[in-house]
Amino acid sequence: MRYLLLTFYRKPGGQIDEERKVAASIKPRDLQQCNVIMDYKEEKVIKCVIEGKMVPTSFEKLNEYYKKIYPEAIDQLELINHERFEPKSIL
Repeated sequence: MRYLLLTFYRKPGGQIDEERKVAASIKPRDLQQCNVIMDYKEEKVIKCVIEGKMVPTSFEKLNEYYKKIYPEAIDQLELINHERFEPKSIL
């Protein structure tokens, strides 16, 4: 898995729900519907739209924020995407 995908839904009472997905690839539908798309392989924010407005932010800030909310998912994304690039010790 490479991407964290978040979509926000506003309920009739005004409450906002958040749907989280982890995916290996991004589909065109994800680019249209998701509010936040983070690439853990490249460590970059592909999309961050909150209440219809593009929000400029860094990967580090978003990662820190969502790590508090979804610690297991973020830890897994970091582990999977970073271990591929770190050389394995043969000692």
